[in-house]
This record gives sequence, C-alpha cells and structure tokens, in this order.
Amino acid sequence: MRLAITPGQQHDATVAGDLLDDMKAGQMLLADKAYDADWIREMVNERGAWANIPPKSNRKNPICFSPHLYKARNRIERFFNKLKYFRRIATRYDKLGSTFLAMVKLAAIRLRLRVCESTA
Repeated sequence: MRLAITPGQQHDATVAGDLLDDMKAGQMLLADKAYDADWIREMVNERGAWANIPPKSNRKNPICFSPHLYKARNRIERFFNKLKYFRRIATRYDKLGSTFLAMVKLAAIRLRLRVCESTA
C-alpha cells in the first residue's frame, strides 16, 4: 500500500498515477466523482482492473457504474471522519509531511485499538 501527502491546495488526482502503480488485474478502484477522469480510467483498464467511479454531471459518454459496489466506500469515509476528530490532523498542525504522516498513523492505531477493546 502506498501513501502520498499532497499540499493543502493541490488536487489529490495529481498523484493518482503513482498510487495506482501497484494495481493488479482483477482489482477494483472505488473513488469519488473528483477522480472521474478518462486518463485515470484508462490507467486502471491497462492494468486489467476496474474503476467504479460515479460519473460527473458534465460527462458526455455514459460509463458503467455500480451504486451497490460504491457503498463499500462508506466504511473508508467514516474512518477519515473519525481521523478528523484529532485536532492535530484536522488543522494540519504538523508542517512536515513525515511528522503529519506519523501522527495519522498513531491516530489510526488508536482508533483500531478502540475497536479491538470494545469487541473483547
């Protein structure tokens, strides 16, 4: 799994090519409307994978999209919402990417431990 931290004013799709290098045949990309770009879809198709991205309202050509599969993103979106409860992450208190990523990892571990403790 790869991670990339973009500056606050830069769109995340600019690093999508680097993040999708490890995609294997048969995998599925679930992304939101911001990633509805033909070059991203072509890159995923070249690797033998599928892209399930809702089409933007201004898209001319119809595409294949499954709302049922798209619902799997809800779990990931809820995780990011829980990360934003950590003020240091929500406000991007750490200026260096390495220290910010370290804080995100610590917060993710804390969230995971909270789940493990509640199920025991």
